[in-house]
Amino acid sequence: MIKGMLGKKLGMTSLFTSDGTLVPVTVIEAGPCRVTQIKTVETDGYNAIQIGFYPKKETKLNKPEKGHFQKSGGTGFFYLREFSVEDPNVYELGQEIGPDLFQVGERVHVTGRTKGRGFSGTIKRHGFHRGPKTHGSHNQRPPGSIGCSAWPSRVIKGRKLPGRFGNERRTIQNLEVVDVRVDDHLLLIKGAVPGPVRGLVEIKKTHPAGK
Repeated sequence: MIKGMLGKKLGMTSLFTSDGTLVPVTVIEAGPCRVTQIKTVETDGYNAIQIGFYPKKETKLNKPEKGHFQKSGGTGFFYLREFSVEDPNVYELGQEIGPDLFQVGERVHVTGRTKGRGFSGTIKRHGFHRGPKTHGSHNQRPPGSIGCSAWPSRVIKGRKLPGRFGNERRTIQNLEVVDVRVDDHLLLIKGAVPGPVRGLVEIKKTHPAGK
């Protein structure tokens, strides 16, 4: 069985469980995904399934993409990802994969790309304290001294400094599937997941040990 699929983060809401507990959930549009390529040990050296998500107009496809998608029905996609499988022979090109891959109560790992916040200072990026605002202090938001005096006379690698903040791949592990709505292609997952609204996410099944 395939281990995961692609989806689009729609936002957050909350719902009541059967025992009356209010649970915050993230709504994810899970698929529909389509199998666009089947890879086997004989042809590629490993077993995997390539799936496509979010349809793309034919006018926006180049010739290599058109030839690739023609084998699976002709519909192009913006996003392609591979997921390992034990037996690729149980899948067919063009086969649709939906949220029924998951069950209520199941644990999943959700991977997304965090919001990009541009070039940020140390206070916003790393949570540094600011300097005093009184008595003529001019050291309110700068990072302060970062050198090492006479030796080794350089800035040590890994020092927390201003720089690009966000836009990084992040995975939140062991999130619980609260509800699966197959007809609407929706997954409701407890808690928050990385990325902005309408951002691409990968939902993967956990290992038996939850890792």
